[in-house]
Amino acid sequence: MTILVTGATGRVGRHVVEQLLARKAAVRVLVRDPAKADFPAAVEVSKGDLLDIDSLRQAFKGITTLFLLNAVAGDEFTQALITLNIAREQGVNRVVYLSVLHADHFVNVPHFAVKSGAERMIAAMGFSATILRPAYFLDNDVMIRDVIADYGVYPMPIGSKGVAMIDVRDIAEVAAIELVRRDQADGHLQSETLNLVGPDTLTGDDLAALWTEALGRPIAYGGDDPSGFEAQMASFMPKWMAYEMRLMAERYVSDGMIPEDGDVERLTKRLGRPLHSYKAFAERLAKTG
Repeated sequence: MTILVTGATGRVGRHVVEQLLARKAAVRVLVRDPAKADFPAAVEVSKGDLLDIDSLRQAFKGITTLFLLNAVAGDEFTQALITLNIAREQGVNRVVYLSVLHADHFVNVPHFAVKSGAERMIAAMGFSATILRPAYFLDNDVMIRDVIADYGVYPMPIGSKGVAMIDVRDIAEVAAIELVRRDQADGHLQSETLNLVGPDTLTGDDLAALWTEALGRPIAYGGDDPSGFEAQMASFMPKWMAYEMRLMAERYVSDGMIPEDGDVERLTKRLGRPLHSYKAFAERLAKTG
């Protein structure tokens, strides 16, 4: 019984592979460049991508369960739909899909709408699936650490409603638990959707205060205007993607990313431990400077 992991070289995917190996699962990863995979010898590496039909069919041979993670891209929806079709064609019915919190509400944000569409396809095709809906990855803030430290500003337009940022290690461990649970089930398990959130719902001002404490000097919140954020993103990613990030930030400001009642407790129970906090993340990152 082998689990296929897509997106395995990314931040979440690498942790998913680690967690699966810790649970003695047989793992195969689909990667574009096996030379860059750098996985333990126990991991079977399959070369290809989500738009290469031949490589997908090869990757799915002997697979029982799929972890589907496909990154934000102009053809993300096509990648997801093709992969799910090939999974069904090859007899794979058990899926854990990495979606996003509020996928069905933030429909003006392209990658949210894409994930909502993929969720609908998974349901319509009758997969035995766990849909994971993570909030903002707190690890994203690694890329703004120097801005915070050098300019004294927390620059992400998070707003005042609050965002329940989650550590990718928590996402990956829940994913691995669900993959193993579905892989080892005797029959067709009922599908389930899990909101993945951090232990605290933080505003822009809250985040500035946490960084003030971590760095031992004043850090201000940069405000809710996303125009500067879009311009910053466009300096190192395609402009369409930077605009999409702006749309997402606008929804943080207008709606927040707020857990539903019981989300934190459900995750804590499933993991058997407390969730990683943003405070600990900021303190750890502050020490690296």
